[in-house]
Amino acid sequence: MVDLRSDTVTQPTPAMRRAMADAEVGDDVLEEDPTVIRLEAEAAAILGQEAALFVPSGTMANQISIRCLTEPGDEVVLEAGAHPFHYEAGGAGVISGVTLRLVQGVDGHLTPARLEAAIRPYNVHHAPPTLLSIENTANRGGGRVLGVAGTEALLHSAKMRGLRTHLDGARVWNAAAALGCAEAELSGRFDLVSACFSKGLGAPVGSVVAGNKALIHKARRVRKYLGGGMRQVGIIAAGALFALRHHRARLVEDHHRALLLWEGLREAGWSADRPETNMVYVEIDNAPQVVETLGAAGIRCFALSPERIRLVTHLNVDDAGIRQAIEVFRGLRD
Repeated sequence: MVDLRSDTVTQPTPAMRRAMADAEVGDDVLEEDPTVIRLEAEAAAILGQEAALFVPSGTMANQISIRCLTEPGDEVVLEAGAHPFHYEAGGAGVISGVTLRLVQGVDGHLTPARLEAAIRPYNVHHAPPTLLSIENTANRGGGRVLGVAGTEALLHSAKMRGLRTHLDGARVWNAAAALGCAEAELSGRFDLVSACFSKGLGAPVGSVVAGNKALIHKARRVRKYLGGGMRQVGIIAAGALFALRHHRARLVEDHHRALLLWEGLREAGWSADRPETNMVYVEIDNAPQVVETLGAAGIRCFALSPERIRLVTHLNVDDAGIRQAIEVFRGLRD
């Protein structure tokens, strides 16, 4: 079975399991877990931020960020495919009391012009726009990367409009790997950054919120009332720390395999966009039915719409798995 559903399905490597088993732990709610403290410090430095907070999930990281940067009744501006709208169970409305204003971007990313056009002038009838949230890489945009110049341009537009800024950097590690730049170049100037360890980096659990010390102090309280305060969590944090130290450099392997998969699918007659990172989106009729057929043939994937399938490469998919997937897709054409 070749599992291309998501990079969230990765299994801890033997070395990661050993690091977790040997982890030094303490009570993290009391801020006494040494492994968590090391993870937070290293993650903050890599992301170009002053401090960080370890949390159980990417959804919680995003929701904490929104809560810390808004007040009830505010409006958050996001690209139309953004994760907080599609995959977070309405949490922004429940937790923060905000509305989400979706703006259609290009390949999953906003442009300064589209952001400017979406900002309505003050009117007592309107929710005031106070926060811009950017996703990099853009999942529903095909895993596309927003480069350093594009990021800086959006940050400039947001600042000129008085908006605070949040980076949903669930896969910012992939974005940096694709661009050949440091993560801090993409994340260091946001007010808050969320980043996942349990996707391409391959850790079993965990994300981080990073920002200045005052915002992370506030985030710690929000985490607590959301139920995210954990005790001897260094066992989990050790997996994330191992991933942060050892798995970022290998992300280019996933990107290369996604490119090989795309090339094979194209040669077999399928329509697919050239990948920039670890996601290949295939245009196909009757996608849900095709997903069932693929699953029966040993290839697991998701249909994101009736005409679109997503295939995601990760550390548990090797070259043989890519060849197997291509052959199965080719067989569907025969």
